[in-house]
Amino acid sequence: MLRRHVLSLPAALAAGALARPALAQERTLALYSSRHYDTDRALYDGFTAETGMRIRLIEGDADQLIARIQSEGANTPADVLITVDGARLARAVAAGIMASTRSAVLEGRVPASLRDPDGHWYGVSRRARVVMFDKQRGRPAGLDRYEDLAKPEFRGQILVRAASHPYNTSLMASMMVANGDQAAEAWARGIATNMARAPQGGDTPQFQAVAAGQGALAIANTYYLARLGASANPAEKAVFDRIGVIFPNQGTGDRGAHVNVSGAGVVKTSGNAEMALKFLEYLTGPRAQELFANGNFEYPVVADVAPHPALASFGTFRADELNAQRYGALAPQALQIMQRAGWR
Repeated sequence: MLRRHVLSLPAALAAGALARPALAQERTLALYSSRHYDTDRALYDGFTAETGMRIRLIEGDADQLIARIQSEGANTPADVLITVDGARLARAVAAGIMASTRSAVLEGRVPASLRDPDGHWYGVSRRARVVMFDKQRGRPAGLDRYEDLAKPEFRGQILVRAASHPYNTSLMASMMVANGDQAAEAWARGIATNMARAPQGGDTPQFQAVAAGQGALAIANTYYLARLGASANPAEKAVFDRIGVIFPNQGTGDRGAHVNVSGAGVVKTSGNAEMALKFLEYLTGPRAQELFANGNFEYPVVADVAPHPALASFGTFRADELNAQRYGALAPQALQIMQRAGWR
């Protein structure tokens, strides 16, 4: 494990200038990204137009990118890592590759639950993990909380992707924090018992299966459904119109719906740390937040930017304020519990 490193921007810039003068002269910022969305290109073009700094994009699976930065060591060209899900961000922190940065701009814009307490990463967009149902069959009675999904009356009705996906391990970790490990394991066993079929596919096939009558309830992230609402494909639009959304745990005194995050942080060995931090600040600015909202149907992290109308049509909700770094760090343990409970 590498020593924890608190970024000193002047020192990092001086070291980077000695180590990699060629990259500095090219005015490029090396971005390692596991976000595979074409709409993100507009984000990077906007930063270039604003600063003159070109984005050098390296894409890949989050775990592969983390391993690559580790193997490249001090010679890595990476300046910024951006990835989705608190579990993956926690892995990057645990790998010792992220710098601890401080920015009054970022801390003023990004809620505390959506950023690492030590500044290793900052959230740039949100997605809620919700329960979806068939409007033609009506909202199921007695389903207001995640905990309710384990009730016997929902036997054979639940559609959800595999336990190993970080979206599910993060949700499970939030259940562990809220209710304790034993209760969370009992809940996971209830989910496994209540499945309409063995887990298969991503989030979109889950609510598509609900529309096709193959199950009654899907656990999925909001932005997948919102995409269909903005689609020009009549079949996709028909699925959107048919599926309803339940934001769980909204009762008085309850914790709120589980929210996951896309986050970005400065790589510890960056030779361009000052500009890397400016890039993070740019991603939380109004223009970039609008692009996250309208380009990929994600919720902005800043309060004064509206979500896409398709997303807004689901209604407003209260989010669980559990810090994403905390539930992300619990993901390995969460997966073990889920698999022991029969959720494969």
